[in-house]
Amino acid sequence: MFADILTQAFGAMLHNRRRTALTVFGMAWGIATVVLLLAYGSGFGRAVEAIFANWGTHIIGFSPGRTSQQAGGQKSGTQIRLTLDDIDRIVNAAPLVKRITPYAEKQCAVQKDVRTYTLPVLGSYPNIFKIWAMNAAEGRLIDQQDELSHARVAVIGSEAKTKLFSGEYALGEYIRIDGLSFQVIGVIAPRMQQSDDSINRQVYIPFSTMGALKDTHYLDAIWLDYEGHEFEQVERQVRSVLAQQYNFKVDDKRAVFSVNLMKQLSQLQILTAALKVMLGFIGTLTLGIGGVGLMNIMLVSVTQRTREIGVQKALGARRRDILLQFLAEAMTITFLGGILGIILAYAVSLGAGRITFYSAMAKNAEAADIRLIIDPTIVVIATIILTFVGLVSGMIPAIKASRLDPIEALRYE
Repeated sequence: MFADILTQAFGAMLHNRRRTALTVFGMAWGIATVVLLLAYGSGFGRAVEAIFANWGTHIIGFSPGRTSQQAGGQKSGTQIRLTLDDIDRIVNAAPLVKRITPYAEKQCAVQKDVRTYTLPVLGSYPNIFKIWAMNAAEGRLIDQQDELSHARVAVIGSEAKTKLFSGEYALGEYIRIDGLSFQVIGVIAPRMQQSDDSINRQVYIPFSTMGALKDTHYLDAIWLDYEGHEFEQVERQVRSVLAQQYNFKVDDKRAVFSVNLMKQLSQLQILTAALKVMLGFIGTLTLGIGGVGLMNIMLVSVTQRTREIGVQKALGARRRDILLQFLAEAMTITFLGGILGIILAYAVSLGAGRITFYSAMAKNAEAADIRLIIDPTIVVIATIILTFVGLVSGMIPAIKASRLDPIEALRYE
């Protein structure tokens, strides 16, 4: 029976080829729009995650500030100063902390032969490279032996290498930082960098050696990464330790500033999810226009085939049979349009390639541009939307056809 219904549906479609082709194209255009809009939403989400992955998502930084609330008899405005002892306190109080490092920074005169530039010099433990997800493009990174031996070695950013060496080989060469000689042992791979950012101009040296350039008793910051996904818990534990040590209120955000990248990413992921819903809704409305066209064509088909319906009912066809016949025709047109639309969407996504997004604002940011990658989830969601629109568009004409009075249908001219 089902085969007979499909045969009748295809016969009716072939009888009106031009009308059927236009209706199929309308549905294809609609479903292609749905798929591409959902793919854009997913691509936007991946681009945002790539921007955060440039730093590493599971990291938190703490830097000292001044209290803005009275606590423990101390007035507001008290300067907070972090020390190396706070590293041990944090490790003992926050078991989820995986790696932690002190951080000291100074703008220094960095010289190579006759070239001198003022560049940011960073002193930290060797694990900073894993915390910040940095890789060496050339040579090696600072290791624990360099830290323990107070070695005068430096790892430089890609832009710092360009400025200091002008394309010459850098590894093994010596640079002078505030008059002190350091050997270059590595070059950091280029990272995403906005115009006012200095991330690729930074020079990294061991924290123990940083003491030769500035007083490191008080830290500029503490950076850490952690296991699991409890980013709020880790931040709360660290703030509690520091609040207890320096006698300020835990909720005093100005006493100790924090940068929690996972919290920021979570907020952006909510916005990304909202964007996907909005784009899916817009795509559904676009597909709905194709559905209206399908409904209109099917209503015309019912009118044109009224006498045929009357003959079928006179020969014993039930209302259910007539309903299924026209619904099958509508769904066949819908799914033919769906297949064509998905093929069209894949063709457009391949042709579009990489859509400029973050690379328009930052260097080395091609990985954070938007790519229209159509994954199976998008196809499944689009198919569900397509099926719903097809059922709604085909059901009304099918119900109208099934309710026709056979006597009146036979009299229809």
